Amino acid sequence: MIIVLKPDCTESQLEHIFEKIEEMGFRYELSRGVKRSLVGVIGEEDQLRNAPLRAIPGVEDVVPVLKPFKLASREFQEHDSSFDLGHGVRVGDGDLMMIAGPCAIEGEDVLMEIAKEVKAGGANVLRGGAFKPRTSPYSFQGMGEEGLKILRNVGDELGMPVVTEVMDPRQVELIDKYTDLFQIGARNMQNFNLLNEVGQTNRPVLLKRGMSATVQDLLMSAEYILSNGNKQVILCERGIRSFDSSTRNLLDLAMVPNVKSLSHLPVIVDPSHATGRPDLIPSMALAGIAAGADGIHIEVHNCPEKALSDGQQALLPDQYAEVIKQIRELAPLFGKRIPQPQ
Repeated sequence: MIIVLKPDCTESQLEHIFEKIEEMGFRYELSRGVKRSLVGVIGEEDQLRNAPLRAIPGVEDVVPVLKPFKLASREFQEHDSSFDLGHGVRVGDGDLMMIAGPCAIEGEDVLMEIAKEVKAGGANVLRGGAFKPRTSPYSFQGMGEEGLKILRNVGDELGMPVVTEVMDPRQVELIDKYTDLFQIGARNMQNFNLLNEVGQTNRPVLLKRGMSATVQDLLMSAEYILSNGNKQVILCERGIRSFDSSTRNLLDLAMVPNVKSLSHLPVIVDPSHATGRPDLIPSMALAGIAAGADGIHIEVHNCPEKALSDGQQALLPDQYAEVIKQIRELAPLFGKRIPQPQ
């Protein structure tokens, strides 16, 4: 349910509304808008229907939210969300988050060299995996905490926010010490224990769509994070399973405007994992911006044939710079801009 507050609702009335909601055994979230402020009431649907919410002073109306994702919905928040990622970089409301870097952290010298090149090319967020979920248990699994330290050092030296993947609730506390954003990978999109755990942090969360997940599945996973108090969720389209073997996955670009019609959360596109083909990444990155995406996630390596993970889908730094150049030309047509790290 959503409580629409009266325009003249006082702070004391608002506090009374909160108290009454808690007395009824529900939880609440406040959303202050330009014209109206809303209170999202979270609880069992059957109980909410019979709750005397309209009788509370300061309440103008009570509107049921039919969608199962309450806090992620446009009904709860009409305007687009925008989040501060650090170092002067934002995502949403016209600001593009341009994530780039290697799939896995392989050493400080390698990461520093790649990071310098992607920043010069126009990236504003550095990525690198310290813990890698691999299909084979014999593949490189990442450098662990040593990799996190390297990522943090490189990010600090270059003044870039950093993002890395968290795979397990037991890793959250450790990774929280080193990263600016948590990434939840496609394989963990419905790892609800992990979603609950990152939902209790203050870090923005980059939530990737599962390989066989519907749009509603993705938004419901975001709801787990939001309902635990963390409002900084960024959704990512990274391709879904298909019968066509000519690309790694099927990039669902319709998902971007689809989600934006349903939710206020920022949405970015990952053409690297979606296509698995460097020759397709540039055009799909541009198409993502044209579709309304709030950012692009691209894997970049200066020597892909030596990469310890996913080298076959990485762009070279000069190729990445050319993509960003084209995005800079395209973005203003859609009211977008690329904020540079400060």
